[in-house]
Amino acid sequence: MLKLKKINKSYKTGEFTQHALKDVSIEFRKNEFVAILGPSGSGKTTLLNIIGGLDRYDNGDLIINNQSTKEFDDRNWDAYRNNCIGFIFQSYNLINHISILENVEMSLTLSGIDKKEKRQKAIEALTKVGLKSHIHKKPNQLSGGQMQRVAIARSLVNDPEIILADEPTGALDTKTSKQIMDLIKEIAKDKLVIMVTHNPELAKTYATRIIEFKDGSLISDSKPIKKKEKNNGEINIKKTSMNFLTALNLSFNNIKTKKGRTALTAFASSIGIIGIALILSLSNGFDIQINKFEKETLSQSPIIISEQAMSMSEENIAKVVEESNDLEKYPDEDKVFSQDDIETTMTHTNNITNDYVDYIKKINQDNISGISYQTATNFNIINYNEESGYQLINSTNARLMPWSLLPTKKDGSSDVLDANYDVIAGEVDTTKPGLILQVDSKNRVYASTLKQLGFNDAEEVSFEDILNKELKLVLNDDYYKKVNNFYIPNKDLEALYNNENSITIKVQAIIRGKEDKEVLTSGSGIAYTNALTNIVIENNKGSNIVNDQKESDYNILTNQPFTEDETKETILSYLGAETTPVAIYIYPKDFESKDSIISYLDKYNENKEEQDTIQYTDMAEMISSLTGDIMNAVTIVLISFSAISLIVSSIMIGIITYISVLERTKEIGILRALGARKKDITRVFNAETFIIGVASGLLGIAITCILLIPANIILENLTNLENVAQLNPLHAIILMIVSVSLTLIGGFIPAKLASKKDPVEALRTE
Repeated sequence: MLKLKKINKSYKTGEFTQHALKDVSIEFRKNEFVAILGPSGSGKTTLLNIIGGLDRYDNGDLIINNQSTKEFDDRNWDAYRNNCIGFIFQSYNLINHISILENVEMSLTLSGIDKKEKRQKAIEALTKVGLKSHIHKKPNQLSGGQMQRVAIARSLVNDPEIILADEPTGALDTKTSKQIMDLIKEIAKDKLVIMVTHNPELAKTYATRIIEFKDGSLISDSKPIKKKEKNNGEINIKKTSMNFLTALNLSFNNIKTKKGRTALTAFASSIGIIGIALILSLSNGFDIQINKFEKETLSQSPIIISEQAMSMSEENIAKVVEESNDLEKYPDEDKVFSQDDIETTMTHTNNITNDYVDYIKKINQDNISGISYQTATNFNIINYNEESGYQLINSTNARLMPWSLLPTKKDGSSDVLDANYDVIAGEVDTTKPGLILQVDSKNRVYASTLKQLGFNDAEEVSFEDILNKELKLVLNDDYYKKVNNFYIPNKDLEALYNNENSITIKVQAIIRGKEDKEVLTSGSGIAYTNALTNIVIENNKGSNIVNDQKESDYNILTNQPFTEDETKETILSYLGAETTPVAIYIYPKDFESKDSIISYLDKYNENKEEQDTIQYTDMAEMISSLTGDIMNAVTIVLISFSAISLIVSSIMIGIITYISVLERTKEIGILRALGARKKDITRVFNAETFIIGVASGLLGIAITCILLIPANIILENLTNLENVAQLNPLHAIILMIVSVSLTLIGGFIPAKLASKKDPVEALRTE
C-alpha cells in the first residue's frame, strides 16, 4: 500500500547542507501500528512529513498503491493529504476561533461533503473519542487530553487509510497519555498508524512494529515486509475543494476574535467612501435642484435659428488651433495681422427661405408659447484706396454687428467692455457713429475684415493707418435711384462716396480681449456703435423706397427685372425691410414640448446634404449642458481628492491582511495538512478582506446618511433650499462595489503570500 524507495532529503542553510534522510527504503502494511524511534535530528519527523505529503523528497520515490508520486503536482498532494492521511500532532494544531465540531468538520468540508452528512460524521467521530457533550466548545475551553481527542477525531472523520501521529502524548500526563495511546491502538486495528516518539517503552507497549533511525538512516526494523507477503491495500485519492462560503465562515469567526481592530479598520476604510458619498449626495441634490430650476425658468428659453451657425467639428477646431500657434501671443508691434476667415472653417450658413418659414409655421401650436422673426436692414459702406479705388460693402447688422447689443451707459462707456477688453488704440464712444475693430490675442483679424476697411491683400496694417481710414455709409434713399418708376442700385460709387448725405465713419478704437478673459473674448471682427446702428435703422425704416412701393409696381433693384408674379414683399427683401427673417426665435411651452420641437426641426434636415441643412441653437440645452458640465467637473475633482483616501485605505487593508496572515500562519499550516489547496488559502484571506470591504462600505453609507441630516439643515439655512443633499441608491450600490473591490485588491498580495507558505514551517509557528 505504501512504500518508500531510497528516499533522500536535505536542507541547506547558507553553505551548510544537512542530510535529514539518506536512502531510506521502507514498506508498510495496510493494518499495523508502526512506532518510529530515534534521537532528535535523526529524521523521524521529516520522514513523517514526507509520508504525509507536507514535505517533498529530493530524490527516490514514494509509492502509493503501486503508483509513483514523482509526477504529483500540488493538487495531487492536497487530495492525498485530505483523503488518505489523518494527522495527530503533539501540539494538537486546532483552529482556536471555531468550535471543536467545526474543527472536525474541516477535512470533510474540503472533501466537498454536504452539510447534513458532514455534521453527522463529525458528531460520530467526537462521540467515538468521548466528546459528544463538548461539541460546541472552543478548543481553549478544553483540557490537553480533550484537545488531543479532538485531533484524533479530526484525523478519523474522513476515514483515511493512514494515521500519522507525531509525539501524540508529548504534552500529556501519564494517565491521559495511556488513554490516548489506547485510543490510537484501537484505531490501528483497521488502519495503518505511523507514530513518531522518543519513548521506547511506549513503542514496545503499543506498537506492532518498531523502526529505529539515526542520523537520517534506518538502522533497524523489527518487522519488515518479506517478499512473499502480499499487500492488497488500496488508497483512493479524490480532489479537494473549499467553497467561498466556507472561507467566509472561517474568516468571519477569526474576525469575531478581533472585533475592536476590525471595527477600526472598517471605519478607517470607510472614510474615503464617506467623502465620496457626501460629494455625490451634494452633486445629485444640486443636479435635482438645477433641473427643477431649469424646468421652471429655462423651459421657454428660445430655440434660435439664425443665418450663421458655428460648425464645431474636430477638423475645423484643429485647423484654427494650428493657425493660432503661428504667431507670438500679445505682440509688441503696433500692427494688425491678417488671418483666414473663420467662415471658411467654423461657420455653417443657414439658407432661411420662405419655404422654411412656412415649415416653421406648421409647428404644433400646442408645443409653443410663441415664435418671433428677426429681420435686418442693409448697411451700404463704401471704402476707398488708391490701388483698388472705390469698393462697396453691402451687409446686414445681424451678421456684423455683435457689439451693438452690449449694454452701454449714457456717456458711451460700457462695463462689459471695461471688464473684458483692453483698448490698445483709439478711444471707444458708442454714443457717436463709428466702428470698433476687435483683434484676437495675436493682433489678428480676418482678411475679409481688412478688405471691408479698404486694405486689400494686406498682410499687416499699422494701428495708425486703421484709425485714420475714412469710410462712407450710404443710406438706401441715396443708394437706390428711380428710373422710369423702377429702382436700381447706383453704380457711381465715387459719387455716392462724395455725396453730402453720406456719413463719414472711422474705426474709433482697436480692442483686444483681456488675457485672463480670453475664453470669453476670443475671435475678431468689426462692431458698429449703437449710435451708428440707430441712424441706419431709423433712416431705412422711413425710406421713400419702402414707402413708395405698390403691389402693382415693378421695380428693378438689380440688373434683372422682376416678373409680374413678384410683389412688394419680394422687393422689400432687397431693401432690408424684408419679410424673410435673418433669425427665428421659437419659444417652447416646457421641456417636453422643446423635445418635440427639436424632433420637428431635425426632421427637416433628413436626407439633406450638409450645406442644405438648417442648424439651430437650443439655449436651454446650452445652459443645461454648461451647468451640468461645471457640476460634473467639480464633482470629478472632489471625488479625485477623496479617492486618495480610498487608495490609502487599500494600502492599509493590505498591511492589515498581511498582519492577519502572520497571525494565522499556524492555521494555514493546519489547513494545508488537512488537504486545503493553495487557492483555498488565498480564498480564506480574500474572504477576510471581502468581509472588511462590505463592513466598511455599509459603515460608510450609514455614516453618510447620518451626516446628511445636519448637512441639509446647514444648506437650508444658507440657501433656503430644502433637502439638497440626497444619496442616490445607485451611487450607494456602486460605492459598496468600489469598497469591496479596493479591499480585495489591497489584500490580494498578502493572500497570495499566505498560499505560498510552506506547511511544515507554518505548523511550527507559535
